[in-house]
Amino acid sequence: MNKMVIYFGDDDMTRAAAYLSGILYHYGIPFHRVDSTQSPGDDFWKSGDNTLILSDYPRANFLPGQLEKIRDAVHDGAGLIMLGGWESYHGLNGEYHDTPLAEVLPVIMLDRDDRRNFSQGVLLCREQEHPILENLPWDCPPLVGGLNEFLPKPRTRTLLTGKPLDVRVSGETISCAEQRIFDGKTYPMLVVGEYGKGRTAAFATDVAPHWVGGFVDWGKERITQKLPTGGFIEIGADYARFFAQLVNWAGS
Repeated sequence: MNKMVIYFGDDDMTRAAAYLSGILYHYGIPFHRVDSTQSPGDDFWKSGDNTLILSDYPRANFLPGQLEKIRDAVHDGAGLIMLGGWESYHGLNGEYHDTPLAEVLPVIMLDRDDRRNFSQGVLLCREQEHPILENLPWDCPPLVGGLNEFLPKPRTRTLLTGKPLDVRVSGETISCAEQRIFDGKTYPMLVVGEYGKGRTAAFATDVAPHWVGGFVDWGKERITQKLPTGGFIEIGADYARFFAQLVNWAGS
């Protein structure tokens, strides 16, 4: 990993941004943050040797021409990751589906509200081998609580899919192994591709509560990471490893 990460969104370091920030600190990945209430400065992209993460960050915060600058930087070799959220992809109010990033990201965004919530959870399922997914226990996959719906573009790779659970109970007792079934629909969850010389990734769910669900505790081991702003996070080691490998892959 030799690229500075520019991480936009997830409120601030005292709230949702603590999760991904804590992972980046834990793995020694250098990064700069822009809170969800802030706009980037005019010189926010000084070099193509960066990886940009957009996570629940309002499109309206970008100044004129900045999304075009991101598009061109990825074409020249920068990395781009979009994580899910109410202000990612189309989201609630129409964020990125009609911007220059629609050309860059490896997915086709919907032109309407793409938020999907699941009270019984969505199982993350590995579809193929990839460095992002290495050394993780996919025989015991995690659940998430929600996602942004999108479609993979041609000549991209869908690494993870999501299968919503549909649990039905009859009688006074339940054997989960016998009663747990899927509702029949499968969602793309992690799609990767390339744009020019740059690597791109679209992850359909959030890195932080509430959509991240039980994923945040994935792994038999736990990681506790102090934050320079005060406080700490306590998370599953495999959850942390997944996001670290995602960021490192995009920046390679």
